[in-house]
Amino acid sequence: MLELRHLTRRYGDHLAVDDVTFSVPAGQMVGFVGGNGAGKTTTMRMIMGVLAPTSGEVRWAGRPATAADRARFGYMPEERGLYPKQPILDQLVYLGRLRGLSTTSARERATELLTRFGLGDRLRATVETLSLGNQQRGQIIASVLGDPVFLVLDEPFSGLDPAAVDAMTALLREYTAAGVPVLFSSHQLDLVDRLCDSLVVLHQGKVVAAGTSDDLRRDAPLRYRLAMATDTTWVDEQPGITILQRTPGTVVLQPTDVATAQRLLVDAVARGTVQEYARLVPTLADVYREVTTA
Repeated sequence: MLELRHLTRRYGDHLAVDDVTFSVPAGQMVGFVGGNGAGKTTTMRMIMGVLAPTSGEVRWAGRPATAADRARFGYMPEERGLYPKQPILDQLVYLGRLRGLSTTSARERATELLTRFGLGDRLRATVETLSLGNQQRGQIIASVLGDPVFLVLDEPFSGLDPAAVDAMTALLREYTAAGVPVLFSSHQLDLVDRLCDSLVVLHQGKVVAAGTSDDLRRDAPLRYRLAMATDTTWVDEQPGITILQRTPGTVVLQPTDVATAQRLLVDAVARGTVQEYARLVPTLADVYREVTTA
């Protein structure tokens, strides 16, 4: 398991990462989300040892992470780092050798993954001749060569088509099934919601929410839609109710608690035909907006 404990990074007077604490358990995929400038990339660079923290620590397997530990981490930076004028297979073989693979093993593994990602007929193609999506495939493959014990992926799905996303997802699932923890950042909240066991939301350098998608939805404010065959303006006068939206015969409201929501339903039934009274389940995007604008 990877643990971050009170991780902080300053650039002069700017506090880029502010007392960040969370963990990535073995065999789980954790989504790391936040707006531009939230501190995600800085945090990932500190995990990898590219940046030193101002304070706090990165722990691996219950102790401070060492350079030897990090040498076994797989890392995909947001910026593409493959050399544009070199053939994709040659680069991956070289990177595999840096990770401790033999030339033969590196070539076999790189060829297998390139073929799996639909690039089996482009092994000799230079990186600059590949589409941006195919270059991204190459970056992903580079991060998993050498059987990493932990994966850190910064925007791995950027530029990928749906088929490539599915292939990438299947690959990551193989690693988590083998017990490898995976941390990845993404602005694609629908993917995070679908793929991740849990997520961490970073805002202005601070962790503002963490947990499973269900946990975060459960903690979101209560909101209901009430639709009646009769007028609903009477709801405006009810204590503990905030009106969020109104259309003829329908009102979206936020009660202070469940008891207030139940009382409102009783009142509504007494006043006429209730066509709908349902709690609105927030999307992950709704939750994200709530916790980053509070």
